[in-house]
Amino acid sequence: MAGSHPVSPLAPEAFPDLPEIAGAEFSAVEAGVRYAGRSDVMMARLAPGSAVAGVFTRSSTRSAPVLDCEAKLAAGAAPEAGAAILVNSGNANAFTGAAGERSVKAICLAVAEAANVPTARVFTASTGVIGERLPHDRITTKLETLVAGLANNGIAEAAQAIMTTDTYPKGAGRVIETAAGEIRLAGIAKGSGMIAPDMATMLVYIFTDARVPQPLLQQALSSLTETSFNAITVDGDTSTSDTLLLAATGQGAVQIDDIESAPGRAFVGALGEVMLDLAHQVVRDGEGASKFLEIRVAGATSDDDAKTVAMAIANSPLVKTAIAGEDPNWGRVVMAVGKSGAPADRDRLTIRFGDILVAEKGWVAESYTEEAGAAYMKQPELLLSVDLGLGRGAFTAWTCDLTHAYISINADYRS
Repeated sequence: MAGSHPVSPLAPEAFPDLPEIAGAEFSAVEAGVRYAGRSDVMMARLAPGSAVAGVFTRSSTRSAPVLDCEAKLAAGAAPEAGAAILVNSGNANAFTGAAGERSVKAICLAVAEAANVPTARVFTASTGVIGERLPHDRITTKLETLVAGLANNGIAEAAQAIMTTDTYPKGAGRVIETAAGEIRLAGIAKGSGMIAPDMATMLVYIFTDARVPQPLLQQALSSLTETSFNAITVDGDTSTSDTLLLAATGQGAVQIDDIESAPGRAFVGALGEVMLDLAHQVVRDGEGASKFLEIRVAGATSDDDAKTVAMAIANSPLVKTAIAGEDPNWGRVVMAVGKSGAPADRDRLTIRFGDILVAEKGWVAESYTEEAGAAYMKQPELLLSVDLGLGRGAFTAWTCDLTHAYISINADYRS
């Protein structure tokens, strides 16, 4: 059950004080979708003129809300009337057949009426248990309360409402100054397990007051996703429900018509920071995580090959359990590189734990000692570097360790 596990030791000290975004209002309510005694539905309402972009899971068993959001973004409904986002936790509304589609339709119609936006601009998401019908009436009966509670400063409550096995709410924001004026960004996320590209059991909502045409907004989002949310993994499993929406309300001072302009580059830079911040928080809240691991792969024949190697290491249960046990078992890294399928040469391979040279030239480094490796592994944040020595391809991935707590959390998930 959400919130029933100890807060991750890798969690930030507190939820950040996020900048308010003009044209974006938030609220949350307890609807009893699955959980008792906590908020489990959130709404965001966006001002008329807001542009919305999105990326989603590539699972072949995508949930009904994901399919609906994809269709609506592809249709490109006019933004003049505003938009609304409605998210519930506790039930994924995935693998629920035609009943799942009916639930999405019922929620969208009710939200459109309550929030005074077109149904074509209502975006929903559901996260939680797969294969159980969504009791959507519990949600629709709370819409009047949700709309009445909408507030510009309600984003922290929204972050709480979308949690499932998360042990803490996740938020990130930036305020940047450009020659054209100030740009504000604020984002929230949920995610803890089933975290693997493409994306994760992950819901992410990011808001900015900049005026950005939808095609440019989508371009920026898609390009930055590859090196943020598609570069993390907790357990190698891809969710049915991943949704990342980016909304630009256009209520701020800055108009961006070219990503390569000075304000465009500033916006993309800040957006990338927010996305990476949220992605790292998801890994830090990996179910049962006690270690945060950065994996840098260089010297590959291409960036794609570097990613293949990085994710093979990051998803290896043997690597992840060695990290959990603070065992500097570099042989498991060699194994993961070899199994990845990307080109590798034993005699060109270099492995480092932090600044410690572990292996090179087809053998353990002469300077390496097991004591140094073991001492390094005791740190909560670790860096593993691999240089394949074959080319200029590079990629960085992030993951966490695999502990006994992961099994406990997922074995008890539906109870």
